[in-house]
Amino acid sequence: MKILVPVKRVVDFNVKIRVKPDGSGVDLQNVKMSMNPFDEIAVEEALRLKEAGKAEEVVVVSIGPAKAEETLRTALAMGADRAILVETDDAVEPLAIAKILKGIVEAESPGLVILGKQAIDDDSNQTGQMLAALLGWGQGTFASKVELADGQVAVTREIDGGLQTVSVRLPAVITTDLRLNEPRYASLPNIMKAKKKPLEKTTPADFGVAIAARLRILKTEEPVRRIAGVKVGSVAELVDKLKTEAGVL
Repeated sequence: MKILVPVKRVVDFNVKIRVKPDGSGVDLQNVKMSMNPFDEIAVEEALRLKEAGKAEEVVVVSIGPAKAEETLRTALAMGADRAILVETDDAVEPLAIAKILKGIVEAESPGLVILGKQAIDDDSNQTGQMLAALLGWGQGTFASKVELADGQVAVTREIDGGLQTVSVRLPAVITTDLRLNEPRYASLPNIMKAKKKPLEKTTPADFGVAIAARLRILKTEEPVRRIAGVKVGSVAELVDKLKTEAGVL
């Protein structure tokens, strides 16, 4: 079985985001970029399934600028077999991404697609669900545990009330949550080997997908800064402030 893993190039999660002075977007000048953390978990899970003998090949795909090749090389260094870059200079919205991925799935015929549940830049949490709908495949979202057996995949999902396990027939789409696994670090020898692994480049036009934006960002603003708290000397003073200042009592 082949596993397809889409990955996205995003601002590194350790970087403090800066908004442009004119409010037109996020300042990306000299900012460290890396693989979306949820996608890193998806790559790790695919590699573990391959190492367990449940899959023969792991293919990673990214839709984005030419620099996204670095992100794909990271996935290859982790252990993925080959990569596909759908190159575009424009930001691509979830529906267009899902349509492109549908074209790649039809070309590659994987038995399983594993995605991060969301990207940390736009937090849309839509691509996996849209892809499953377009393909007509079953889906297991927010996976904290994945088990493959007998043409089915058991997905333990994190829900508000605890954990839920669903059984989905293959082929299927899975989106990963944080507690699914701990991604590995790429070793230096594997980083060197990744440079020689195959990386195919295509464009959205190759899949007949128009990526024109349907949404327009009007303005980007930083969150309102929190006001410093106040220490009180007694319970009576706390109650008084809640009544007179906060107005919650």
